[in-house]
Amino acid sequence: MNIDMIRAAAERLNGHALRTPFLNSPLLDALAGRRVWVKAECLQLTGSFKFRGAWSALSALDPKVRAKGVIAFSSGNHAQGVALAAKMHDTSAVIVMPADSPAMKLENTRAYGAEVITYDRDTEDRNEIGARISQERGLTLIKPFDEPQVIAGQGTCGLEIAQQATEQGITDAQVIVCCGGGGLTSGIALALEAEAPGLRVRPAEPEGFDDVARSLHAGEIKRNLRTSGNLCDAIITPQPGDLTFPIMKRLCGAGLVITEDQALAAMAHAWNRLKLVAEPGGAAALAAVLFHGDEIQGDDVIVTISGGNVDAAVFARALELA
Repeated sequence: MNIDMIRAAAERLNGHALRTPFLNSPLLDALAGRRVWVKAECLQLTGSFKFRGAWSALSALDPKVRAKGVIAFSSGNHAQGVALAAKMHDTSAVIVMPADSPAMKLENTRAYGAEVITYDRDTEDRNEIGARISQERGLTLIKPFDEPQVIAGQGTCGLEIAQQATEQGITDAQVIVCCGGGGLTSGIALALEAEAPGLRVRPAEPEGFDDVARSLHAGEIKRNLRTSGNLCDAIITPQPGDLTFPIMKRLCGAGLVITEDQALAAMAHAWNRLKLVAEPGGAAALAAVLFHGDEIQGDDVIVTISGGNVDAAVFARALELA
């Protein structure tokens, strides 16, 4: 992985993905006690940053290989990204999704034209299912985070952050990123290393699923004890990726850990202050800034709201906390 791959992905994404806004609210600033800049990836196509990596990976395939179809496994956001990218490339997609994925994510993935196969995330192995179906049907597997072209695509978000921070005169800040397997976190970190070295990345994760924070602290990959049971479904993974972790180990600061209630409260603040719809996992970085400010340094902080694909009932629950 290198910056050239990210820049090449940006060229392929040009005209297909959105350059998402870089937002600020004085009311959020007051709550956080510093200036908060929000990279609103919840406004990206399919409602999350995942479209970047999906398009990057599919567009990099040999056309003859791509025409045979692709397969992915995902709790929902990568699923939708791959489904839409496949549709736009006029090819088929099979998506392996946990049976307990939010209904909106299941429905949207099917609506983009993908075939959805569900599994039990506590008793079945999505890697095994994906590998088996890939081999049986001759499909190319597009992994959700531990795939060079996916990381490169997510890194284009970091290129935009570097540009937008420069436009605001920000040269020194921590960049808090909602983190699951580390594709977005490592991609942004690589982009900022090259384009804005004064911006330093830190991952944000839900309590009980803080494998990246624990891995960074230990200096080696650590697994989560559980694989389900948290509202922040978008950023629950068994462990950091073999490709993403070395990048995060080299470039990222200590991880931040938030609770479900803090994620819900951050969702309410995102709606009330910025009129943004965030899902729980997509609000983890904002929650870290609002509720763990004593662990963050600097007058400016940048956060990703990485996704907004939330079921109505969960969103209503969040707004009750406003």
